[in-house]
Amino acid sequence: MNLKSIHNVYFIGIGGIGMSALARYFVADTKHVGGYDRTQTEITDSLEEIGVNIHFEDDIKIVDSNFLNPKHTLIVYTPAIPETHSELQFFKSCGFNVLKRSEVLGLITENSICLAVAGTHGKTTTTSILGHLLKECNVEMTAFLGGISENYNSNLIQNGSKIFVVEADEFDRSFLTLSPDFACITSMDADHLDIYGEKDALVNSFKAFTKKLKPQGKLLIKKGLPLKGITYAVDENADYTATNIKIENGAYVFDIKTPKEIIKNVLLNLPGRHNLSNALIALAMAVELGCAPYSLVSALASYKGVKRRFTYQIKTSNFVYIDDYAHHPEEINAVFQAVTEMYPDKQKMVVFQPHLYSRTRDFVDDFAKSLARFDDIRLLDIYPARELPISGITSKWLLDKIDNPNKRLITKAEIVSEIQNSTSQIVLTLGAGDIGEEVKHIKEQLSIAS
Repeated sequence: MNLKSIHNVYFIGIGGIGMSALARYFVADTKHVGGYDRTQTEITDSLEEIGVNIHFEDDIKIVDSNFLNPKHTLIVYTPAIPETHSELQFFKSCGFNVLKRSEVLGLITENSICLAVAGTHGKTTTTSILGHLLKECNVEMTAFLGGISENYNSNLIQNGSKIFVVEADEFDRSFLTLSPDFACITSMDADHLDIYGEKDALVNSFKAFTKKLKPQGKLLIKKGLPLKGITYAVDENADYTATNIKIENGAYVFDIKTPKEIIKNVLLNLPGRHNLSNALIALAMAVELGCAPYSLVSALASYKGVKRRFTYQIKTSNFVYIDDYAHHPEEINAVFQAVTEMYPDKQKMVVFQPHLYSRTRDFVDDFAKSLARFDDIRLLDIYPARELPISGITSKWLLDKIDNPNKRLITKAEIVSEIQNSTSQIVLTLGAGDIGEEVKHIKEQLSIAS
């Protein structure tokens, strides 16, 4: 399919973080862009501000007539949209080009140099660091992000189109539509078992992804994964190693050993060993691409992070409020490690919204152990996203498994009062559902109260 012949791009599920990045890309490419989403959000508002026509009812009658010409219109949809969606059914039955988001990414990147970031955790932060590094080094590139970069207030970084940086998403095996020149794999922990059934199937999918590399392509992997490639690790021997790690003024200062040299005094203004690992692999990919190491060090020092990835909402001498997208037990463990390293002697409260019935069911014991480490625990109801309820799988079921007496099930309306009534000096809101929509309100109310 030739994207140059396409004049109109219509998105079903345009408010998704990956979908909206593609929408921005096509707007910049002077296409006529529009779409549907179930809910109005800050993301849909920001798209409308740049001229994207969006509606919030599943009704083909209100779709702009410009998008009803099959010859010049591309329809892009997310796997989160059910097959019963009437607009999706209409376009599929009427001869339109209808592609998943991942297939469109494959088309955009197939004739360019593609750097793909894969892994069950760390994709978004790693991709945004890599995009920022290349932009600061004036590489002609475009990066599609799965989050909003604090540096650019966008999920799209553009500085040309010779090179593309993308997240290689394992959900629905989407990453198998890519053919990257450089790829990294940050982790292969069990997840998306509603798709894969068991961890071995997930691992096999990652192995299949490695075979999608172009001839002479380079694969970088976290040391310890059952794959062959250029390795990276924090504080252990690998091809790329972060070593001599110190914390100074709330930031990491460390050295990097590459296959050719040692780079001294690298600064990263993000907490958590998981972010140290993400920064290391992003820098390693940029070095393998051919960027000068010391230019990359300067660029990394100016990196500010991704919204909802250990984002400080309030930070004073006696109270800290942090928001994070963590929705898997290993991600919650990483957040706990980071906050404990930064605030070892402070009492910590977590407000967590489980994401998906199936994920809660598959990892309930791991969730219980991760959450029990906090001093004070509050759970919201499970956010269903694309799923229907599963009998017996509730937040109350998870709550009962948490071995900590300081726990309660609450509603979103109770979050602020629960925080205000807690003695914890550090508060975290975690989850990938609509808890993110509550953060602004929580911050405002806590700021007023203080």
